Amino acid sequence: MKRALVVIDVQNEYITGGLPIGYPAPALSLANIAIAMDAAAAAGIPVVVVQHAAPEQSPVFGRGGHGHGLHESVASRHHDHLVEKALPSSFAGTGLADLLAREGVDTLTIVGYMTQTCVESTTRDAVHRGYAVEVLSDATGALPLANRVGAMSADQVHHAVLVVLQTFFAYVATTGEWCAAVRAKAPLGRADFAAATDAGYAAVSGQEGPAV
Repeated sequence: MKRALVVIDVQNEYITGGLPIGYPAPALSLANIAIAMDAAAAAGIPVVVVQHAAPEQSPVFGRGGHGHGLHESVASRHHDHLVEKALPSSFAGTGLADLLAREGVDTLTIVGYMTQTCVESTTRDAVHRGYAVEVLSDATGALPLANRVGAMSADQVHHAVLVVLQTFFAYVATTGEWCAAVRAKAPLGRADFAAATDAGYAAVSGQEGPAV
């Protein structure tokens, strides 16, 4: 197993800009992102920082503006690679896949923002490309959402996405759990669709789920 830590869009826009993260509290997620970056550097795990860029005139993430800049907690730390993106998936239109291939990486650990867009999109894309994925639940964050379909609080969005990812796409863990696995040079685990659907069936029906 060869891990890489992918730090997605930890930029001022999400902290002091127009899209402040709602849940978990940014102070918590930033602290855990820093812990994960330090642990990765100490263990020799490649750290890839991903930075979202929009045209200069864009109201959010406009290139060269305050919101576009990496937050100090990331900018001040060691990273091995910097990848710029313009779409939710960190693979789309970037050199990330080639970079990871050169590093011999087969497992991605993902932290950063937002849970429901770039973290989720990168996770799904990574699985489709054959990677194992780990997502650190307390080192990511979401915004509240409201549109013509309905509304969800930031914590509802965050938890719903992580439940879906754990069901099929990633192993979701805390930063502490991940750091312990890094020290032990051990995998965390895998998503388990069968277990999730059995548990869901039992919770709804009061019966055991069908054999798979």
